[in-house]
Amino acid sequence: MSPSSWDVIVIGAGAAGLMCAAVAGSRGRRVLVLDHNDEPGRKILISGGGRCNFTNREVTPERFVSANPRFTTSALKRFGPTDFLDMMKRHRIAWHEREHGQLFCDDSAAQIVRMLQDECGAGGVGMRLSCRVGTISGDGPFRVETSHGPFDTAALVVATGGLSVPKVGASGFGHALARRYGLGVTELAPALVPLTFAEPDGAMMRDLAGIAVDAAVSFGKTRFREAVLFTHRGLSGPAILQISSYWRSGAAIAINLLPDLEALAWLVERKAARPNAMVETIVAELLPARLARARTEAAGLLGKPIGQTPNAALKTLAAGLNAWAPIPMGSEGYRTAEATRGGVDTADLSSKTMAAKAHPGLYFIGEAVDVTGWLGGFNFQWAWSSGWVAGQSL
Repeated sequence: MSPSSWDVIVIGAGAAGLMCAAVAGSRGRRVLVLDHNDEPGRKILISGGGRCNFTNREVTPERFVSANPRFTTSALKRFGPTDFLDMMKRHRIAWHEREHGQLFCDDSAAQIVRMLQDECGAGGVGMRLSCRVGTISGDGPFRVETSHGPFDTAALVVATGGLSVPKVGASGFGHALARRYGLGVTELAPALVPLTFAEPDGAMMRDLAGIAVDAAVSFGKTRFREAVLFTHRGLSGPAILQISSYWRSGAAIAINLLPDLEALAWLVERKAARPNAMVETIVAELLPARLARARTEAAGLLGKPIGQTPNAALKTLAAGLNAWAPIPMGSEGYRTAEATRGGVDTADLSSKTMAAKAHPGLYFIGEAVDVTGWLGGFNFQWAWSSGWVAGQSL
């Protein structure tokens, strides 16, 4: 069977792959998109509660985790949030802004997928779904063996994502291919993921499951202030998901449960004002009662009047309120992770084109690359930006 020949083959019909294909197609390239799923944009469709948090107003390189965060600068400057909003405007897709600059569709994430499909259609992009990719050989031209037969292409774009959300078919295909072509792959780990804890912290957290508090969570010099949610497996909520992208195994995270208050000074003041009150009752003035009781018990002060509690003991309690430092046992893994930390080493890629420096016809874009955005639409913006610059250079 004679292989079909294309200018560009994009492996992966996700956010980055569809954007890249649409842009390359609009420039007159003959483009074919391959995906093993039976529909494009699976991860887009399930994101943001079905409304797709498609970007963020506050996109800067500092909001991405990478061995080289500056790698994102060129792509983000050339195709940023306003450029994507312009595309949505052309397709008459309504959107709204939520807290922290997050932008969502008014209606459905399916509108984003339809928009990208329409853009691909306008550029004459071909698409093969339910298509399994096998052996890839060559170095421009490339031959791609698939369940739909072999294809030849001058340029190959790998947009296969990371390891997160395996239910939509995530795999390590792109990373394995990068290694085969001699590119580095940085350490991989689940990102934007709930953290789990061993006993006794785990038991305490199970007892508090369902409680959410505004807190500041830190790891090293990185700090996020948002909600922390206690779960049956440990801790979740936006602040925890954010810090999980920075956390390293074996280390503690720091949680300030009273980020607007210096706890020791407040406890000493309450000791003078209400000496007969139990310590947990005092703490419950600021935290949910069950959480107040747990932190008081951890300090060994449960059932004790605050007036009879030495200031040294109150200092221990205050440290557990302002600087609680539990050590995660791990995370809930790729099953619940929203992204993958790590990927194809940016040192081996051009930041202006996303092409491999040693293989000019081979491109890696989106989550396959060692670029992980913060929670709140940043990973989608990286998909749009990296896909766009690759599409422009093909």
